Amino acid sequence: MAWLAFALVLAGLGYAFGVRSYLSWRATGDTGLRTDAGPVGTSGWWAKFLFLASVVGLVAGPLAAVTHTLALPWQTPGTLHGAGLVVAVAGGALVVAAQHGMGRSWRVGVDQGETTSLVTDGLFAQVRNPIFTGMTAAAAGIAAMVPNAVSATTVLVLLAAVELQVRAVEEPYLLRTHGEGYRRYAAQVGRFLPAIGPLSTEDHSHGHEDCGACARHQW
Repeated sequence: MAWLAFALVLAGLGYAFGVRSYLSWRATGDTGLRTDAGPVGTSGWWAKFLFLASVVGLVAGPLAAVTHTLALPWQTPGTLHGAGLVVAVAGGALVVAAQHGMGRSWRVGVDQGETTSLVTDGLFAQVRNPIFTGMTAAAAGIAAMVPNAVSATTVLVLLAAVELQVRAVEEPYLLRTHGEGYRRYAAQVGRFLPAIGPLSTEDHSHGHEDCGACARHQW
């Protein structure tokens, strides 16, 4: 199971970033990769730092399981591992589908001088951030497949990165960039799950000073 988890992580990361970037380049002449997350210490910078830390953790968790390092002090049932496999695969499939649904608007990171169209159809008609939902589900599935301190911590780090990115960076930016159009959309669609976390009319009425560093379309 540890080696299977490791293979799933490599395949997921390889497709989500490598293959998807290549497909974007073939279709548009642009890889879609934007590496500048803003000055050190800003919300965008911290979100990127935590995302990178979670990527390291996703790889290290299965490797720790292979070497029987930092294992949990109790026995976990095989059914948990099997359920984790299902959740990890489903989460990865959601990421791929959501990335595909963004079409030419897909980005990893953002150029502050670039504005892509706001995607509100397909999976985005059900939740505002289906890519983040899929990523979190996949990480949780991997943690269930290889339950140890590294994989469990990785889920927490990824959750922190997602919450920071969405609440402190992306939503203020989108409200400033797309105005009432995004406000209406966000008021009707859940943040990470259907009908859960719609944006209230009072939320983010003023932009953060660093929110221009990221956009709705990243990751």
